[in-house]
Amino acid sequence: MTTATATTTRHPLGTGTRPHRTLDWRLRFGALSLIWGFSFLLIKVGTNGYAPFQVTLGRLVFGTAVLAAAMAVKRERLPRGVRTWAHLTVAAFLLNALPFSLFAYAELTIPSTLAGICNATSPLWGMALSVVALSEDRPTRLRVAGLGLGFLGVLTVLGAWQGFHGLDARGTALALLASLSYPIGWIHVRRTLAGTGCSALSMTGAQLFLGTVQLAVVTPLFTSFPSRFPLVPLLAIAALGALGTGLAVLIQYGLVAEVGPTTAQMVTYFIPVIATGAGVALLGESLRWSTPVGAAIVLAGAALTQARVTSST
Repeated sequence: MTTATATTTRHPLGTGTRPHRTLDWRLRFGALSLIWGFSFLLIKVGTNGYAPFQVTLGRLVFGTAVLAAAMAVKRERLPRGVRTWAHLTVAAFLLNALPFSLFAYAELTIPSTLAGICNATSPLWGMALSVVALSEDRPTRLRVAGLGLGFLGVLTVLGAWQGFHGLDARGTALALLASLSYPIGWIHVRRTLAGTGCSALSMTGAQLFLGTVQLAVVTPLFTSFPSRFPLVPLLAIAALGALGTGLAVLIQYGLVAEVGPTTAQMVTYFIPVIATGAGVALLGESLRWSTPVGAAIVLAGAALTQARVTSST
C-alpha cells in the first residue's frame, strides 16, 4: 500500500531510464490496484496467526528481498552518504515501519474494509499538511472544498450521527494515524532527499532495508518467538511482502516513468473499493450503507484536493 499518498513504499525521487514496456500500462495499473486493495485482507489473515509486529517484519523482509533481486538484475547500487542514509532512516520509519505496524494493530479490532477506507484519507491529510509544510502548495477554494468534503465522508463512514456506535475507536484511530504517517513521510522526503541523483529503485530498496532493520530491532522486544507457524497466515504475510510491498513498488515505479505520477497515483481511489469487496466477499465482513456512501464521499474529496488550477494566457 504505499500509494502515492497511500499505501504504499513508493519513492518519487531519483533518476532512471524509462523501463521497457512489456505490458500495457492499463493492465499494470489494474494489477497494482488489485495488489494494494487485497493488502488489507492479507494483513487481517496474517494477524490471525502472528503478532502485528511479526506481520510487519515478515512483510518488510519479503518486500526487501524482491527489491534486492530487482536491484541485482539492474545492477543498481545503494545510495551513498551519511546524510542520505539518515534521512532514509526517517523515511523508512514514517512510510514503512510505522504505518505498516499501525495497520496491523488496527486490524486486530476493525474490519479490513474499514482499514482500506481509512487508507484513502491519506490525500486529505497530505493536502492539509502540505499547505503548512510546502510553500509551493497553495490552497485553492476547490482543494479546500475537497478537504472539507473528504472529512465529511470520514464522518459518514464512522457513523458520526449515531455517536460512532459499534465502532472500535482505538483500532480506527490507529488506521487513521497510519494514513496520516504517509504524507508526513513524503513531505520529509521532498524536503530532504530531492536531487540526490540516485534512482528511485535504489532509494526505495535502501528505504525498505532500513525499515526491516527497524522492525528486526523492535519485534523481539514486544513479541515472543512463535511456538508454531500457521501456514495460511504465513503465506498471507509472504504475499503481502513479496506482492503488496515488493512487486507493487516495481509496478508503480514503471507506471510513474511511463505515464507520470499524476496518473499513477490515481490507483489510490481504487484501493478502498477493492479492499471493501475483498473483505465482504472473502472474509464475510459486514457492510453498512454508510460505509460505501462515506467512502465515495472521501474519494470525491480526495480527488478535489489533487486538482490543479490552470490559468490561461
